[in-house]
Amino acid sequence: MTGPTTDPDPTTDPTSTAAARRALAERAGRELEDAPALEILRWATDTFGERFCVTSSMEDAVVAHLASRARPGVDVVFLDTGYHFPETLGTRDAVEAVMDVRLITLTPRRSVAEQDAELGPALHERDPDRCCALRKVAPLERGLAGYDAWATGLRRDESPTRATTPVVGWDERRGKVKVSPIARWTQDDVDRYVAEHGVLTNPLLQDGYASIGCAPCTRRVRAGEDARAGRWAGRGKTECGLHG
Repeated sequence: MTGPTTDPDPTTDPTSTAAARRALAERAGRELEDAPALEILRWATDTFGERFCVTSSMEDAVVAHLASRARPGVDVVFLDTGYHFPETLGTRDAVEAVMDVRLITLTPRRSVAEQDAELGPALHERDPDRCCALRKVAPLERGLAGYDAWATGLRRDESPTRATTPVVGWDERRGKVKVSPIARWTQDDVDRYVAEHGVLTNPLLQDGYASIGCAPCTRRVRAGEDARAGRWAGRGKTECGLHG
């Protein structure tokens, strides 16, 4: 499946140019800083319509659920790297089955077997940055091509690298508005929303995992560690490259 293809009309759409979208994002980031997550998403869906999507790693479906309340049938984009836990793929399938969203699965140009044949086996162990670039960053950039704005589940409390995440900001690399509606939330806020609305979550969250990525590069977290300590443990790597 592909994203929307309708181009905005520059004579009537104030979001039709990158410069206008950037100014809009900077203003909205200030004005919506203290707004509830649902209000932020309603602003995004009202502003961008079909040229807005939500990305989800299927750790949980909180942002997808919020966005479906703001705009039923909203596009939810999932990156299938070929290395996911079965539980993650099961969560994706359940979200598609029970939520009012349009689930779009993106895949890398090469299968895992093709990548192993061309670049050698277990690239994620030898060069995790390149593996992430090929299996996450490049597919997402292709998948976002038809959108002007996208939403993430980034939270400021997850790690020091995310502590300044704006609720609405500018994605310089992609030239798009980037919405992080739960940036100000804590894990307690997430847990409360999940319980109140019966939102789907990845079963691995109940098995010691606090942040869930590709199976070869994700482990359970230990007592006292931050939520992302189980990602690329021991490698000095904290991000996959999707967010900067």
